[in-house]
Amino acid sequence: MVNVMINGIPLEVERGTTLLEAARFLGFPIPTLCYMDGLSPYGACRLCVVEIGEGPAARLVSSCTYPVQEGLKVRTASERVVRARKMIIELLLASCPQSKVIQDLASKFNVRQQRFKQEYEDCILCGLCVRMCEEQMVARAIGFRGRGETRSIGTPFDIKSDVCRLCGGCIYVCPACQLRCTYTEPSKAICGGCANLSPPCIEKDKFHDMMCYMDPCVACEIIK
Repeated sequence: MVNVMINGIPLEVERGTTLLEAARFLGFPIPTLCYMDGLSPYGACRLCVVEIGEGPAARLVSSCTYPVQEGLKVRTASERVVRARKMIIELLLASCPQSKVIQDLASKFNVRQQRFKQEYEDCILCGLCVRMCEEQMVARAIGFRGRGETRSIGTPFDIKSDVCRLCGGCIYVCPACQLRCTYTEPSKAICGGCANLSPPCIEKDKFHDMMCYMDPCVACEIIK
């Protein structure tokens, strides 16, 4: 067994447990996009980042792939973590602004601008469809191709796969395919239609080491 400290709460868990699993066991919500129960963790989107360590040695790691370590101190909603998540959401919006999953994340984390070049690409390379096809459907009909800017997902040599059963599993898990936002201004990266613009519970500029991690926010639920 391994002893860790998550948001000031001591916890003993089995060796090999990830920080994401440990935090969720205590009820601390950590947003994820490329992670899904039943599939191997991939750490592609980095949305699940948490802060580990203290002082100058503190750093951000992806909680879905980082295993617990003895005596590790973890913060799931520090100012640094929240800032990093907002940056990641902006990058995701630049790639796929019409994904309702991503738009909901933008609303949830109070992202009000998108400062990066708008690409309007559908795929965010989260790898969910590839892992679903390989690990759950046992088909390996699709996979990653190329590197860097040319990286994409598809069948080998763009030839129709003989092993694809047209099960739809890849579409089912894809955050770009699940639901689409249909806002009326295509050039606007952030819809904001589902946003709660006035959280009443805390003055967030006074909370640097730990922001609000209630999910859903009790105060926000009351005033809806």
